[in-house]
Amino acid sequence: MTTELHEGPLQASSSLTAPARLSWREKREVRRRRRVWFEEILGWILVPTILFGTYWLLDLILTTLGTSPAAILEGIEAIMAHL
Repeated sequence: MTTELHEGPLQASSSLTAPARLSWREKREVRRRRRVWFEEILGWILVPTILFGTYWLLDLILTTLGTSPAAILEGIEAIMAHL
C-alpha cells in the first residue's frame, strides 16, 4: 500500500469551483427564489404596518367624531341585550 505525498500548493477540487455558466432556466429559478424571499420579507414588514396603521387611523377618526371603539362596542352590546 502506497500513499501519494504532494509538497506543492493545494489545488481546488472541481466541486468547490463556481459553475461555468448557468442556463436561462437556472437563471430564472435563481431570480424566482430571490423574488420569493424578497416578497416574504416585505410581507413580514408591510402587513403589521398596514394593520397598525389601519387601527391608528380608525381610532383617530373615531376620536375626531367624539367616540371611541369601546363606546361603540358597548352600544353594540346594549343593542344585542335588547334583542
